[in-house]
Amino acid sequence: MTSGNPLVLDDRQMILFNRIRILLEAIKFEHTLFALPFAFSGAVLAASGLPTLAQMFWILLAMIGARNSAMAFNRLVDAHYDAQNPRTQDRALPRGKISRGFFIGFIFVSSAIFIFSAWMLNPLTFTLSFPGLAWILFYSYTKRFTVFSHLILGFSLSFAPIGAHIAVKGRIEFLPILLGLGTMFWVAGFDVIYACADYEFDRKVRLYSIPRVLGIQKALRISILFHVLALFFFVQTGLWGGMGGIYFAGVVLVFVFLFVEHALLSPKDLSKINLSFFTMNGMVSVALFLAILIDTLMP
Repeated sequence: MTSGNPLVLDDRQMILFNRIRILLEAIKFEHTLFALPFAFSGAVLAASGLPTLAQMFWILLAMIGARNSAMAFNRLVDAHYDAQNPRTQDRALPRGKISRGFFIGFIFVSSAIFIFSAWMLNPLTFTLSFPGLAWILFYSYTKRFTVFSHLILGFSLSFAPIGAHIAVKGRIEFLPILLGLGTMFWVAGFDVIYACADYEFDRKVRLYSIPRVLGIQKALRISILFHVLALFFFVQTGLWGGMGGIYFAGVVLVFVFLFVEHALLSPKDLSKINLSFFTMNGMVSVALFLAILIDTLMP
């Protein structure tokens, strides 16, 4: 039923908006927070201050497009696994809340947004957007054949600071690579933690993950190792970039958050895994970005 009021949505518009809402819930759109601060960190380092508003806008749009593409693609190709997993069987695709065709259309639109945003930034960013997009989509298949899927995911998110730095500078430099390596090991560490929640299911269907292959106790130790390496590269970023005390205070704060993240868990008690995974990691990314921003802007 349509209405004469242009501000009132008709039935088809309501259905479309409802589908988009369900899809954004399915891909956990709000978790863009994890990677976005690292992208802005790379941009701030490249500009030695604040990038232009246009650069920040297109970086933001590129990040949203890339993450939406990757997450929607992951939900699409893993739908048959999600339907079997008690933790994920209520997701949108297994329950038939929205169609596969709608997911595919969303992936194409999000990918186009990412590539167009990269084109608006500079030629190198545009050129690298194609292999970058292919890699982050490829990740969704890696748990089927390699235990290194956690590091492959981390490498995908390392594109955030490296790509944003290239978006501002127009060339590849060493400093964002250090920050990217820190990002990679940080992501791999918390992905190993999250994989512990699917230990029994991964054993059942023989998916590859560090917890399934090595057991939860060893997996948590490897997660600690990954986070130690992340801290090492965050420190190296500060040293290489000539950062001051504010940045290193931020790194200390990141250490505290990561320490708490691991202190909340044990092989026999994973009940606080959501608090460890979502809350602590959101604080890590924001804390490091603020440390880079304030340290860079301070005279």
